[in-house]
Amino acid sequence: MKYCAFLRGVNVKGTNMKMADVCQVFRDAGMQDVRSIIASGNIVFSSHKNEIELKLILEKSMSAYFSYEAVLFIKSERDTVLYWESVPFEKTTDFHIYAFVGDTGIETVLMAEFQDATQNTNESAAIVNHIFYWQVPKGNTLDSAFGKILGKKTLRDQFTSRNINTFEKVLKKMNS
Repeated sequence: MKYCAFLRGVNVKGTNMKMADVCQVFRDAGMQDVRSIIASGNIVFSSHKNEIELKLILEKSMSAYFSYEAVLFIKSERDTVLYWESVPFEKTTDFHIYAFVGDTGIETVLMAEFQDATQNTNESAAIVNHIFYWQVPKGNTLDSAFGKILGKKTLRDQFTSRNINTFEKVLKKMNS
């Protein structure tokens, strides 16, 4: 089965790693057809194991090799398609759209945080198919109240976010 591992906190705050090294760690852990997409930690691979087993194996392998507490989220090809096809916002050049990959139930936590934050003009959020999506005007991602909440220590190991275009790139790599 084809999967994508979405790594949390790669190449930020001193956790720097080369994707070639990450791919080798995945191969050494028994994954097949390993390839990276974008230097921010998106690894496509194949395995006969399930998502729960893969998360445990790969977090342990990554933590040991890179000497940090690895957090990653595994999504099957089918789940990745759902992220791409369920986007509730129109894709335009004026906005970034992010989808959040994380622990079960994180979408409701993120929605509550979003609703409690002060929104910028035209900033919005929605949950579709248990996926939290956030639309924000370009240039406002880091300045928005919600954007600042995303770095909370209590939340950071429960999810990672990706620009919606990343899911399209992941799917193309899975099918190439």
